[in-house]
Amino acid sequence: MTRPIRTLLFSTLYPNCIRPGHGIFVETRLKYLLASGEVETRVIAPVPWFPFKHQRFGSWSQFAQIPNYEKHHGIEVWHPRYVLPPKIGMNIAPFTLALGARRTVANLIHSGFDFDVIDAHYYYPDGVAAALLAKWFNKPLFITARGTDLNLIPRYVIPRRLIQWAEQRATGSIGVCKALTDTLIQLGGDMNKTHVLRNGVDLQRFTPQNQAESRLKLGLPTGQLLLSVGYLIERKGHHLAIEALAQLPQAMLAIVGEGEEREHLRQQAQALSVSERVIFAGARPQTELKDWYSAADILLLCSSREGWANVLLESMACGTPVVATAVGGTPEVVQLPIVGRIMRERSVAALVEGIQSLISDYPDRAAVRKYAEQFDWEMTTQGQIALFRSGCGREL
Repeated sequence: MTRPIRTLLFSTLYPNCIRPGHGIFVETRLKYLLASGEVETRVIAPVPWFPFKHQRFGSWSQFAQIPNYEKHHGIEVWHPRYVLPPKIGMNIAPFTLALGARRTVANLIHSGFDFDVIDAHYYYPDGVAAALLAKWFNKPLFITARGTDLNLIPRYVIPRRLIQWAEQRATGSIGVCKALTDTLIQLGGDMNKTHVLRNGVDLQRFTPQNQAESRLKLGLPTGQLLLSVGYLIERKGHHLAIEALAQLPQAMLAIVGEGEEREHLRQQAQALSVSERVIFAGARPQTELKDWYSAADILLLCSSREGWANVLLESMACGTPVVATAVGGTPEVVQLPIVGRIMRERSVAALVEGIQSLISDYPDRAAVRKYAEQFDWEMTTQGQIALFRSGCGREL
């Protein structure tokens, strides 16, 4: 009988007690992997060093509040600090990350958890740092690419070269969609050790709710309701959704998320005279999102870049169809017209066109849910287990 594989999950993208929604997609994949009973895991999730906890320092103060160690949802997590200086931080982050975590890794091994493989998430800087750790501790390494780490960061010379070095050093690379693995191969990656393991959706957490009851619960109006979910930053395209309202006089728009563009988006809504039809809901807990998805008629995803956008499957799992830009792995998710429309381009005109097309032939919400059910986590979980066992090069 084989023993469980011991993995070390390494990533700055992981939830903690101060930022419980940060990197929740990494935790979700790990949750299903652990549920298989074939894996034991410890997590090292480094955070930037910052000395002050006072809230006047904004998001940086949150880093100072994160404990050095915690048990998060029953999983042991360490948060070693690393230095991230301004201006040069992007180029040196892999090295400060690795050096900051080195002692924690050594202590973990000395305490008895001599892990078999490093499971790193986000190619840069996390994956490069993990490659250094794998070299220092002589461990197999798998790096998961998730989006911007390959879609944007390789445009910079030094990060691109470091990503290429880490790919060569890694035992294998994982992309959450085929579009990302194609990008990695174009960067010179070895196609024979590059694998697609798509994100699934939590079909127990995201379930269809009665639409009228969800709207009542959330204090939302009746009538046509569009939903846009994500950080309030330009690349998420909330501004396109707001501008589209000018051509959709019957529609309301709810925006779930927080970020630097909030005030700009408010001003935009006012300038377009649609502010009375835009609801800024702020950041909402994961446990509440099923009601927002269920309350909506259509989810909009107007991003300029994505890897595998989890909100698409979350919405579908709640029975709500989508209209989305053709970026990253989105065409791999929205494969049939019964679950939504892919925009012909990233523009307001194309967004309005997609919304009107979907409304004119609105799908059965039960069929949308049924489609989402094929994206459970089982295939991804088994794929990880097979890769980790083969990567270790020995019977465990």
